[in-house]
Amino acid sequence: MIRSSLSRALAGAILLATGVPASPVFSQSNRPPAELAYTQLADPDQEAQAQLLMEELRCLVCQGQSIADSDAEMAGDMRALVRERIAAGESPQAIREWLIERYGDYVTYDPPLSWITAPLWIAPLLLLALGIFIARRSFRRRRAQ
Repeated sequence: MIRSSLSRALAGAILLATGVPASPVFSQSNRPPAELAYTQLADPDQEAQAQLLMEELRCLVCQGQSIADSDAEMAGDMRALVRERIAAGESPQAIREWLIERYGDYVTYDPPLSWITAPLWIAPLLLLALGIFIARRSFRRRRAQ
């Protein structure tokens, strides 16, 4: 085990030293996917709840995909975790809160309103108001001419 870690580190160092970009091969491990990563729950209602929640959660590796769409190993682990907890009777909201507590607000596509995320919520409103102001001003100038 130590030998394989050393050989991976040595291979990474050689690639960095030679200027060759790192391959995706080094980003995935050799372990099999989690049991429920690619298997649906037997209960269709629970699977529907799991799917809805997985669409709301961001893959921390891909960053542009939900964990439902991502093939990254971590997304598979998160899908398995969501399905396991829903099968155990935990509510999707409780699972979502636990993941936010563990990984931060970034894990969700719908971050809660707080002082840190306030610019994300306020910026679209300010830009809309600015657009309306500019449009009204432009229309008034055209009417005056």
